[in-house]
Amino acid sequence: MEITVQAGPRSNLSISYQDNLENQSWQGPQDSVVFDEDGIRSTLLALRKPVYIVKLGDKIGATNQGQTSRSRDGGEAVAFAVPYPIERCGDPGFRSFYGTKYAYYAGAMANGIASIQMVIELGKAGFLGSFGAAGLTGKRLEAAIQEIQKALPNGPYAFNLIHSPSEDALERNAVEIYLKYGVTTVEASAFIDLTPSIVYYRAAGLSLDPAGQIAIKNRVIAKLSRREVALKFLQPAPPAILAHLVQEGRITELQANLAQTIPMADDITVEGDSGGHTDNRPLVCLIPEMVALRDDNQAKYHYQTPVRVGAAGGISTPGSALGAYMMGAAYVATGTVNQACVEAGACVHTKQLLAQANMADVTMAPSADMFEMGVKVQVLKNGTFFPMRAQKLYEFYNRYNAIEEIPAEEREKLEKQIFKRSLDIVWEDTVKFFMERDPDQIERANKNPKRKMALIFRWYLGLSSRWSNAGEVGREMDYQIWCGPSIGPFNEWTRNTYLAKPENRKVVDVARQILTGSAYLYRVQNLKAQGIQLATPLESYRPSAPLD
Repeated sequence: MEITVQAGPRSNLSISYQDNLENQSWQGPQDSVVFDEDGIRSTLLALRKPVYIVKLGDKIGATNQGQTSRSRDGGEAVAFAVPYPIERCGDPGFRSFYGTKYAYYAGAMANGIASIQMVIELGKAGFLGSFGAAGLTGKRLEAAIQEIQKALPNGPYAFNLIHSPSEDALERNAVEIYLKYGVTTVEASAFIDLTPSIVYYRAAGLSLDPAGQIAIKNRVIAKLSRREVALKFLQPAPPAILAHLVQEGRITELQANLAQTIPMADDITVEGDSGGHTDNRPLVCLIPEMVALRDDNQAKYHYQTPVRVGAAGGISTPGSALGAYMMGAAYVATGTVNQACVEAGACVHTKQLLAQANMADVTMAPSADMFEMGVKVQVLKNGTFFPMRAQKLYEFYNRYNAIEEIPAEEREKLEKQIFKRSLDIVWEDTVKFFMERDPDQIERANKNPKRKMALIFRWYLGLSSRWSNAGEVGREMDYQIWCGPSIGPFNEWTRNTYLAKPENRKVVDVARQILTGSAYLYRVQNLKAQGIQLATPLESYRPSAPLD
């Protein structure tokens, strides 16, 4: 039997349905059944309550009350959706492992863009936030750890550990600081291979509990987008690296043995087309591939707890989050949308540019930390000349072997248009910077003119992101703003709502709105699977007011 009913005088709701509930009836207060669009939306948004689609006479409406029955009395039960609070989105294992309320976390953005305030606000609300430690000095990192641990003594929080191929000391020092202060969760990003530092962090936290089971103190979330990198984190630590760490006295024999029975990561965050470091890969292809790879390795190693697979890169709306969950993501992670929030360590001008961006307003530009390798990052291209100027520097790096080889006319343009100071002064500043951070860099550069040129060019690439964070006056057209295409859908979703204004974008509220919309859409799809068709306005969720 198929019935089409126009529901309510003010509603555009049209419901077509099959008799899926085998003529069950609905028992409940009839005055609780609503037929108008606003009422039906409110019923669907009561996420902690069930939804009953009920036929009363010649009208079909929705209610959160009552129950179904085999009795012939009462109204006809057309469809049913279970309660689905936002805490149910994703894998409960993620929530229990990290002590969060939600299977959602805010990923790290370097130079403190994922700020102390952001991590604290998220943690207090039951979300995991990853502090943007990349690019910061040891002193700033230690200060951030102390402040976050004071505000969140029991968590949840995480700190970024970025792979730095050209500056090994940064990665080593970060690990030592994390171990010193008892940071028990790191988000490992930009790794192309396992290093002694990440293996040391993982193994140094292993022990046996009183029951003889492996206790994992140091937890690793690996953010990646390549199969070959995922494989390294899905497998146990390399025996050669473990043996070397034992020989150095940094871990015990027991820890080395235990490390060969657990994966290198507890979770792998599959990163699609995102801001910053990215391979521009489609998330809808990556998730199934990584889930299958995880399953193959679980069958091989029989870990007590399988590695969870999460999704990042493109997560900025309820639909994208729900799509990731439905493809098997244990959790979702956001990045670009958080940079546009009040708590982000970026200046007001940068946040305003982000709030105006469309999906096509991004491009790839040379990366500061992997400049010599030709690695690129995704950035905002509207409102800044950074992408074009950074590419110019990379072309010069490939064309010449030393600063001295650059023709005088071209050098003058570089100094006036990009650096806005002489390259000699830039080199002096570079020496001062690395003598505090990593003196070996200067020693290597003095022996290699091309290396010296790279460090000079990286002066601009590195400072451009800091100018964006600090709001450096006069450098607005040089701001490097990491941004993925997901900012476009987010801005479209929030258009004509209170979240359209950057000053209203608070990171916890944005997270709750995305999850609430995801749960709402899940219920809509659940009803559609039972043959229910809702009016177009009811098939989408838009934020109308802040969520407590």
